[in-house]
Amino acid sequence: MSNHWFPLLFLNSWEMRGDDGIGATPTIVPRGNVLFPFHELPGGDESRAMKWYRIPRCVMVVGVTTACGGPVSVATVAEEPKGVRDSSAPTATLHPESVDSGVAEPLEPVEAEPPCPSDMVHIEHEFCPDVDRKCLVTEYNKPNRLTLCHHFEPGSTRCKTERVPLSFCIDKYEYPNRQGGHPPWMVSWYDAQATCRSLGKRTCWDWEWVAACEGPDETPFPYGWKRDNTMCNIDNLWIEPRLSAAYSNDRDVALRELSRLDQSVPSGSMPGCVSGYGVYDLTGNFDEWVTRAERDGHKSRWAGLKGGAWGHVRNACRPMTTSHPPEFTYYFIAFRCCKEPNGASAFVPPGSSLPPEVAPQDKAPIPVPIHPPGPSQRKVEPQRSRR
Repeated sequence: MSNHWFPLLFLNSWEMRGDDGIGATPTIVPRGNVLFPFHELPGGDESRAMKWYRIPRCVMVVGVTTACGGPVSVATVAEEPKGVRDSSAPTATLHPESVDSGVAEPLEPVEAEPPCPSDMVHIEHEFCPDVDRKCLVTEYNKPNRLTLCHHFEPGSTRCKTERVPLSFCIDKYEYPNRQGGHPPWMVSWYDAQATCRSLGKRTCWDWEWVAACEGPDETPFPYGWKRDNTMCNIDNLWIEPRLSAAYSNDRDVALRELSRLDQSVPSGSMPGCVSGYGVYDLTGNFDEWVTRAERDGHKSRWAGLKGGAWGHVRNACRPMTTSHPPEFTYYFIAFRCCKEPNGASAFVPPGSSLPPEVAPQDKAPIPVPIHPPGPSQRKVEPQRSRR
């Protein structure tokens, strides 16, 4: 193949620079593997400008022999005005066999960093802090003095206030956020916050938790409009706790009692207990600490509990327990973590404030229960239902 004259100078990882670009002695300056932009010379004469492109690494500079071919002559090249030939400006000769093609290589696209870690779900949602729904079947639960709704009218969600845009990352499973894992027990809000902080995360705002639970269709249960104890781990028969043993300072005594009470299932083991956003076990299994957006006179102050654990309580997305202080611990209380997407500033719900600072520390050891009973075979029957 014969040699050709090229009107442009191709270099890779090097720049040739002259003092004025007109017959000057070129210098070779390393610049890295980049595509050099159009460069105007002093005086603004675009007709005497140099253009830089990238070619394969096998093309080197004068006097350097490569494995791809012979030496390459390097010189400055300036575009000449019509009818003018500057004989003092040498040209560059390139061996075609040393070049893949006469076209500059395109830059490879750089993949954007995902907004959330792979074990978290990124949720963007226009959240409504206050909704109204039509309940078709209710039950008054006397032991807990609560009214439960068993069946909402599909599509009856009505937003009663201005929506707030949310963008956040949330753990796919309850802490330790592993499918098949066992959540911790006997943890306070402070324990949850410290543990999340140790992972570069935080406890979820209750708004975030609800948005993840209701999903894009804003259903009252993560799986739909009707309560169903075959979908999530709820409605298990009550086991009377021996609280002195559960709170015992003797670890063996506490472990035996906590194991006897444990009616949980491994995280993610009930495939139907997943929201429209792909987050598991939000209702049932373990109650979960959150940080409340609303500041009022409730005993829980800035904290709250969501999900309702494995018993027969309000195991829906919106209800929240606010009767326990942040330092409260119990045998069916755990948590999951949230965080801002990469590059986003810290989110605080409008009208709210950040909770107290907690030092990062792993304060949620994962238990290994001894022969736990698991969910009861028979489920709690509704005490009274009415349409």
